[in-house]
Amino acid sequence: MSILGIDMASFCMLKNQGFEFCGCVVYVGNRVEAPCRAGLMFSGNEIYRLVYDVMLSRPEDYLSIYQSGCNHNCLKCHSWYFAQYANGIWYSPRDIVEAVLRYREGVTVWEPKERATMWHASDLCAHCGLCVVAGIRGRWCPGKLKKEQVVLSPQGWGPARNIVSFTGGDLYCQPVFYIKTFKLLKKEVPDMWIHIETNGYGLTPKNLELLYEAGLDSIWLDLKAFREDIYRYLCGTTNKWILDLPALIHDMDIVLEIVILYIPTIVEVEEIELMGTLVAGVDRDIPVTLLAFFPEHMLSMLRSPTVEEMLKAYRVLKERCRLNKVKIGNIGVFTESEDDIDKLVAEVGREALAL
Repeated sequence: MSILGIDMASFCMLKNQGFEFCGCVVYVGNRVEAPCRAGLMFSGNEIYRLVYDVMLSRPEDYLSIYQSGCNHNCLKCHSWYFAQYANGIWYSPRDIVEAVLRYREGVTVWEPKERATMWHASDLCAHCGLCVVAGIRGRWCPGKLKKEQVVLSPQGWGPARNIVSFTGGDLYCQPVFYIKTFKLLKKEVPDMWIHIETNGYGLTPKNLELLYEAGLDSIWLDLKAFREDIYRYLCGTTNKWILDLPALIHDMDIVLEIVILYIPTIVEVEEIELMGTLVAGVDRDIPVTLLAFFPEHMLSMLRSPTVEEMLKAYRVLKERCRLNKVKIGNIGVFTESEDDIDKLVAEVGREALAL
């Protein structure tokens, strides 16, 4: 596919719009390629995206499209084996729609648009599956679902919500595939909300406008870091325009959730407070999930945060930044016993834990 005779797979939309080229690479066999060349393919009049897997994910409880190829080279990437290495099957927009149509047949929870997020999933289920396998509710069950609404996926038990999320490698800097896919989804599966998990790098004002017009409903924005030097160390790129996104997305009335990752020695309380203050300056009701880092990829030498560190960061977001909707996630990463979970519940309440 070409636009004005230009091969879009080799054309950087960021540079064309006056933004900095990512400069990141994806491994394709024994060579490296620009992410958009590795993760996008144009054949005839069709565009294809390299997809590693498609499944009902936990604890998000929505259909996740795990994409290969990314405009970041994150040191902490937990999906490096397909985000930073070309790995998967080529999907056209039609292929995506067919996968969503199949998933829709098994949807057990129909969410309103304002709940088309990962943040809201833990309101419904603790993902233990006891209601199905033992006929009892688990200790932390919110008690909102019937057991018939809880189904098994390769990642565990939970509901199947009417949301399709594009996750994994991030190439929203090349919006053509997503524009075509989102339009098809809105035409053929209008009751499925379209969600993206993103680092935000490709969401220039123009690209964001195009995606919104095509049908984008909600965004998980992973802020990663506030200070540019830390961000560039972690991800290989700048975050200059990413810091403008919470306000821009909010003003466009796209459903927004923010993810902040606690990384010991790199992204700790001071950096987390800066990100929290940024979000609060836009709207203190924006949902924020504070996730615990787990050692992976190039940062496998680091440790996960402790219970006390996560609690301290949570208090900063709630008390100093005055954010109203904060949850702690990746509970199993930093807790070692039921006593640890009891402590968390005593400190912040069950509703603040994404179990």
